[in-house]
Amino acid sequence: MQKAHMHVVANTCATGNVTGASNFGPESGAVDGQQFAFFISIGLGGPDPLDYISMYDHPGIPELHIPPHWHYISFGLTDLHGDGRVHEPSGPEYPSGFGFELTFRLAKKSGEATSPPTWPAALLQALAKYVFHTGNSFFAGDHVSWHCPLDGSDFECRLQHMLLAEDLLLPPVQGPLGSVKFLQVVAVTEEELQVSQHWNGTSVLELLRRVPNAGGPWLVADMQRQLSLFELQPSFRREVEHGIDRDGCSLSGVSARCHWEERKVTSKTGSAWRSPEAEDDDDDSSSQDEEEDETEAGATPGRHRPTPADGEPINGEIWPIRRLYKGVHLTLNLEAASLLPVVLRGRLRHDRHFTFKAVAGETAVTLLTGRVGGALASPSAPLVAKGPWLQILVDSEWLAKLESDLACLQQPDGVVVPKTFCWFDRQMALTVVPDEL
Repeated sequence: MQKAHMHVVANTCATGNVTGASNFGPESGAVDGQQFAFFISIGLGGPDPLDYISMYDHPGIPELHIPPHWHYISFGLTDLHGDGRVHEPSGPEYPSGFGFELTFRLAKKSGEATSPPTWPAALLQALAKYVFHTGNSFFAGDHVSWHCPLDGSDFECRLQHMLLAEDLLLPPVQGPLGSVKFLQVVAVTEEELQVSQHWNGTSVLELLRRVPNAGGPWLVADMQRQLSLFELQPSFRREVEHGIDRDGCSLSGVSARCHWEERKVTSKTGSAWRSPEAEDDDDDSSSQDEEEDETEAGATPGRHRPTPADGEPINGEIWPIRRLYKGVHLTLNLEAASLLPVVLRGRLRHDRHFTFKAVAGETAVTLLTGRVGGALASPSAPLVAKGPWLQILVDSEWLAKLESDLACLQQPDGVVVPKTFCWFDRQMALTVVPDEL
């Protein structure tokens, strides 16, 4: 992880929306507040979205299983200035800026009496950059796939992902520049992340609160933790299974390397996957007419190359809705595809939709059943596109078939990619490719 450029300044507070921010520490029992001030914030014309991060040394509450820890609080996702230099000004009745700030609680190591680690500040800054660059907000229950130790260490740290929770000790604040919520970044293992995807993040957070060694009531991160929640409490696995069957999955979509093409699905489709560039050079590739081959030439996995039918209309009209008679070949990266068994069980079985959204571009693929309202796809037209947005309607018979055929994706480490699945009677093919080509 790139180190944050910062320096420690006095415990002062910007005169802005979060009135009384200097009192956060005493209210939660913390002492010795400091601030990490980033060298050049966006408010000063620089690249860093956060103005600074306050840090408090909390002594812990042993009788409540709260260990001594550092408490970090970001400042900059909300409007600190009120002059429009970063956020559009809003009134007290509206969210300030993005409407939230981030916090993090890190268990103290022996010997860390006065020197807080700076990597949590860099982590919060990285998350803030994502919010500023994409415009996407975070909400309690959200998850963030990170795939590397959060502290940037080289040792076998299992806390490599994050969930977002309400910081129980920092209730929402109503200020002159709008309202502010405080979302706590919670460090989790790969298994805990997967369960939050399969079920929901809020329920996993509640399980973590029940186990002191996994975070406890205040969800304090111990970067030395080597056991997952479900290794510490194996009985929780049954709770999760019952919860998924009862509640379904709350995850309605993810970002993915996502690509789709309209093409006829034949036995050749499933023989081996090749990139669209390679197929364009294949003299035997005659399943599409010549004009369509030219349209798809140069398309790359992970992005649906716009065609004249789904590109931006010259006359300014909205994208037309097209039924895809020939069939569809969908490509997903392995991490995204590994969610399909969850999508089938936790979403479609509960008549809920799910969308894969391309990381770059406008491509989106939505899976749904006939009981989802407002859908473009229907039993008579199960494959429908509106521009780069593909909808695939799955009936009960095909759903059972998909659950059986895609069960191997529950163990993605055992899947040899690229791997292609074909359903000829549905004119549908799926190719799973490596996460990084």
